[in-house]
Amino acid sequence: MYGDPATVRRILTELGDTWAVVGLSANQRRAAYGVAEVLQRYGKRIVPVHPKAETVHGEKGYASLAEVPFEIDVVDVFVNGDLAGGVADEAVAVGAKAVWFQLGVVDEEAWHRTRDAGLDMVMDRCPAIEIPRLGGAEGRAGVLR
Repeated sequence: MYGDPATVRRILTELGDTWAVVGLSANQRRAAYGVAEVLQRYGKRIVPVHPKAETVHGEKGYASLAEVPFEIDVVDVFVNGDLAGGVADEAVAVGAKAVWFQLGVVDEEAWHRTRDAGLDMVMDRCPAIEIPRLGGAEGRAGVLR
């Protein structure tokens, strides 16, 4: 339900290529760092969102989603599960098209609020695992651009 294949595919292939990665810092030991690198390899533009507003993988960082001065397609959430619902609400407020909660993060109330606002949402999945599974031209689309 929270990561059905059709929604995963739509987010990864149809909703746009600008991904705000909330919790992304220059700390190479954190999962967000590696996932952002994979997203870039598949043609996604990553936008680091972290209180430190660090530049990561060559992309300027912002302290919050509200500070990002351009459209965000997907908000990828790498924060503590207790904070994730608030980030989903911020994603709705900035006009994102989808929210993606990483492995181990499930917030049913946030899922319902986000879906009710018209956004696609995936929880307890990792795009760095899912995007190569698409295979064929869709899985390689970013590489071929």
